[in-house]
Amino acid sequence: MKRLFVNYILFIFLCLSVNTVFAADSYILDPMHTAVLWHVNHFGFSNPSGKWMASGNVLLDEANPKNSKVNAVIMTGDIVTGIPELDKHLRGELFFDVKKFPTATFVSDKVDIVNKKTAKVHGILTLHGVSKPVILLVTLNKMGKNPISDKMSAGFSASTKIKRSDFGINTFIPGVGDEVILNIEAEAYKK
Repeated sequence: MKRLFVNYILFIFLCLSVNTVFAADSYILDPMHTAVLWHVNHFGFSNPSGKWMASGNVLLDEANPKNSKVNAVIMTGDIVTGIPELDKHLRGELFFDVKKFPTATFVSDKVDIVNKKTAKVHGILTLHGVSKPVILLVTLNKMGKNPISDKMSAGFSASTKIKRSDFGINTFIPGVGDEVILNIEAEAYKK
């Protein structure tokens, strides 16, 4: 009887372990549909914006969303404002210094569930050679089969605010605002 009980406990442990290992699905951020859009105040007159496309991976655990993870990368030199001279200026040493710092990354380290569709995703943003904690407010827009690619997909919207001075980008502060609003739209497809 004791041996049967031990085998039963081992069986339950094995089932739980298997469920834990296989509960999360790996997704790839679609670089054609994943973008980081920023807005910054320009001498009080307007709030111009620019964007980067992003790539990376998402580990999505539907059963235990708090175990989900994201790892995203942007190529800082790929900035687009719609004004080629401004893009060139922003790539230079006064701002993003893309020759020295060609990438920016976000790696999550914690997910706090707010409700069924919303979470606070904590992680480390590395930008301009500086790594700082950032919290993204993330909304799950939709999960399902994408009618174009025929792949299981997930779509998200996220937002946060950062101070560019925290990352050593101080040019023209306070005229050009220190606070930068980031809006992220992301689609990921299952591997």
